Amino acid sequence: MVKWSDILSPAALEKAKQLQARAKKEGANGHIIYPPQDQIFRALTLTPPEAVKVVIIGQDPYHGPGQANGLAFSVAPGVAIPPSLRNIFKELQDDLGCPPPKSGDLTPWAERGVLLLNTSLTVEQGKPASHAAWGWQLFVSDICRACVALPQPIVFLLWGGHARSFTAGLQIYSRSENKCSLCSSHPSPLGATKASGGAPAFLGSRPFSQANRFLKTMGAAPVNWVLP
Repeated sequence: MVKWSDILSPAALEKAKQLQARAKKEGANGHIIYPPQDQIFRALTLTPPEAVKVVIIGQDPYHGPGQANGLAFSVAPGVAIPPSLRNIFKELQDDLGCPPPKSGDLTPWAERGVLLLNTSLTVEQGKPASHAAWGWQLFVSDICRACVALPQPIVFLLWGGHARSFTAGLQIYSRSENKCSLCSSHPSPLGATKASGGAPAFLGSRPFSQANRFLKTMGAAPVNWVLP
């Protein structure tokens, strides 16, 4: 079994190690950091390289108490579902007819091959984007580059301008015929109904059925998007 540590650059791995240690030190100094230390790399633990079918790019973890669980757009079980995730679930129902989930925990997606990556993997409580300048992007962009180089078909779901700009240098189409990106506006209440930067509005964009259609065209099994 190939591990992420086998295919990521030494520089990226060292950066991740340094930033995990920095987050731990911040916590020891009295700052509340999310997600918990043992969940910072949870997306990679739940979705190993050979399992990746879809990559979803978020910005940074939720910064409210008990929300972040190491997966982009996901919250821990029992936590109120945030507005952006509510819109994701609305589109999931409109697109595939999936019933609205009772929980905002996206762990089942991660276990089925959906790599849920934020571009910053930590955040301070109550301070959105507070770790955006730490340098997590070096590590996360290396993960994305590794995904483009993986042999299996993979779909990148890029919701919002941040996700599109973050992946702009990947050359997803030109580097591999079995990779694609599907773009739309962000699912947040401010952007979900508005086209943005040439991309359609998130609501109505049908990302889940489109991703599965591409995977099946490439001979891969589709993602089971149904959540409990």
